[in-house]
Amino acid sequence: MQPKVPLRGIIKALGFTAAVFISVVSVPMAAHASSHREAPLITTMPKTDGTDFYMFNSYEPGRAGFVTIVADYQPLEDPFAGPNYYTMDPEAEYTLNLDTDGDALPEISFVFRFTNTLQNLTLPVNGQNIPIPLVNDGPISISSTASSNVIETYTVEMLSGKNLKNHAFVSNASGGATTITKPTDNIGNKTFGSPAEYEAYADQFIYNVKIPGCSTEGKVFVGQRKDPFVVNLGETFDLINYANPVGAPDEATDALAAKNVTSIELEVPASCITTSTSQPIVGGWTTASVPQTRTLTVDPKHGKSSTPMVEGSKALVQVSRLGMPLVNELVIGLKDKDKFNSSQPVDDAQFAQYVETPSFPAIVQVVFPSVTAPTLFPRADLIATFLTGIKGVNQPPAVVPAEMLRLNTSTPITAMGSQNRLGALGGDLAGYPNGRRPGDDVVDITLQVAMGALIHAGSFGFGTPTQAPSGGLPFTDGALINDSFFTDAFPYLKTPIPGSPNGAIPENNGLPVNGAANGGT
Repeated sequence: MQPKVPLRGIIKALGFTAAVFISVVSVPMAAHASSHREAPLITTMPKTDGTDFYMFNSYEPGRAGFVTIVADYQPLEDPFAGPNYYTMDPEAEYTLNLDTDGDALPEISFVFRFTNTLQNLTLPVNGQNIPIPLVNDGPISISSTASSNVIETYTVEMLSGKNLKNHAFVSNASGGATTITKPTDNIGNKTFGSPAEYEAYADQFIYNVKIPGCSTEGKVFVGQRKDPFVVNLGETFDLINYANPVGAPDEATDALAAKNVTSIELEVPASCITTSTSQPIVGGWTTASVPQTRTLTVDPKHGKSSTPMVEGSKALVQVSRLGMPLVNELVIGLKDKDKFNSSQPVDDAQFAQYVETPSFPAIVQVVFPSVTAPTLFPRADLIATFLTGIKGVNQPPAVVPAEMLRLNTSTPITAMGSQNRLGALGGDLAGYPNGRRPGDDVVDITLQVAMGALIHAGSFGFGTPTQAPSGGLPFTDGALINDSFFTDAFPYLKTPIPGSPNGAIPENNGLPVNGAANGGT
């Protein structure tokens, strides 16, 4: 075991190159919900629970030079969860943060704020117009959204400059409006007709937008999507109860196969979020903040009943943070999980021990005595992967060690159909940990890197292969994911699963939008 040295002292010794990084493919390679319910406190506020964060060079044909950023929220959405479904928290702020110079501070932040407007649709019953108890009173389609009882809108404020002192709103390129509409969740096929018809309906809410200070338009979409994460979830957290942790990568069941999420997606020109062509690396993470205090008040009605109302303070507290996948779930100690969610990357030195001397590989060794956890300490391989980026791949100059997802925007894209699910471990430098694409199998990658894949390769300067004797094993959770699970165009993530798979509404069946209800006139 090597003596422990300060985190900053290791960075100068990290001398990797892209060519050396690719050489790991000569080693046999094949490793958890990314951030679903990852800390005790956030389990009590799912509307602000960030589940996954992606940032990658857009590989949609014709969109070279753009970067797509995706932040998913609200874990484990059951498609059938009516009658209220999954609106965002109107008192919260959901933020996409970008570090453009490697100082562990955001130079650009995009802040999303939501408003839910009740239309108060009614139906005539016995001569009275009675408010309906549902979020819609009839079919919803491209041509007609009048049946929607709740309209959800949002704004996107861009903060930029030193201390984020510059404030301006992203606007619709068509008309200039700064208030943007979110589609209704996929209630079911009787409401929308079919998955294809819902897709066409939701596509209306992909907007070309003007980004402050940027001469080229970007795109934005916020709405429900099929959960893009794939994981053998129950077995992973039951002491890694895999039938074969080095077996076939597709022999297990995806626990999230029937779940949806709410996605916040923004596509921006790379030139608008990088400092120069000589420094093309951007760090990113998403955060969510809620009012520091919330008060339940009552609004008396005729002295007989009251309606609870929620009023939040103007002061906000950050409750969710997500950059690199699986860090808070598998790296940060349980006692510090809530602290990590409320922390800023610039203060990550307080969590250094979890990366330098991680406990998860030791857990793997305990539950699978035939494998051996790496003995290299501090774990310079994990410091590079999670905190600084890989030199020559995605490490900015003069980097301040901090946990975030880092993307080299100058890396050529790999087209859909040719992407390697193991990203850089599979020789595909356009993938994780150089950013993260939807089809990157971050579970298998993380398992393998945690167990010493980069050390075992022997050509990275991370100790010697003998310090990671199990690092060459193809660790896997058995739940396969690759680029074929997604589309090759913004917003990339698939249409959400309908709440009801039954067929479209028959003619003259269902709620009479403008007609008479039972007992009506």
